[in-house]
Amino acid sequence: MKKQQYSTSYVILCAMFTAIAFVMVLISKVIPNVAGFLSYEPKDAIIVIAGFILGPMSCVYVSLLTSLIEMLTISTTGPYGFLMNVVSTCAFTLPAAVFYQRRHTQKGAIIGLSLGVAIMAVCMVLWNYIITPFYMGVDRKVVAGMLTSVFLPFNTVKGGLNAAITLLIYKPVVNALRRAGLVSESKGHKSSFRPGFLLASLAVFVTFVLLLLAMIGVI
Repeated sequence: MKKQQYSTSYVILCAMFTAIAFVMVLISKVIPNVAGFLSYEPKDAIIVIAGFILGPMSCVYVSLLTSLIEMLTISTTGPYGFLMNVVSTCAFTLPAAVFYQRRHTQKGAIIGLSLGVAIMAVCMVLWNYIITPFYMGVDRKVVAGMLTSVFLPFNTVKGGLNAAITLLIYKPVVNALRRAGLVSESKGHKSSFRPGFLLASLAVFVTFVLLLLAMIGVI
């Protein structure tokens, strides 16, 4: 009976995180693209929170569902966009969630998210080198020239911004789910409120927001 209840709760939470992640995709459409086709989406922050609460595999499920819904509804990049979205999101969220599962503390979350940013940035350089020539219809040498000047900085900024958002909203999200009875008290680390941590997270958030604005030519 407990196993059935857990499974039902798990499915409900995965569906809820998928819905919220897709809303983040819709919101991101107002943000100008970088290099004409690279778009920032805050959905990864929602998906990594799902991984922190429900375990690493939920990152895969929510990523697949969100990207599939996006491809079938509003995407203009088709299967290519679906593939790259799933790879990018999983490369960021899975390392973070796996590390946090092993070190269930505030420090563990920070280290996990930092690993996720680094792994995702490097992973997407490789995937863009392999896949983007087919999508853009250009010679691979053209894409190679964009790897360190466009793809690496963009994915680093995207990952850093999503990591900062995660640090800012994770605790309020967990507390809200606890009050709603969807998450037990054992889920999420039980750290006390630290003004210094909040200020540091805000500083990181503002820094990456400014970097993103610079990349899209707003400032």
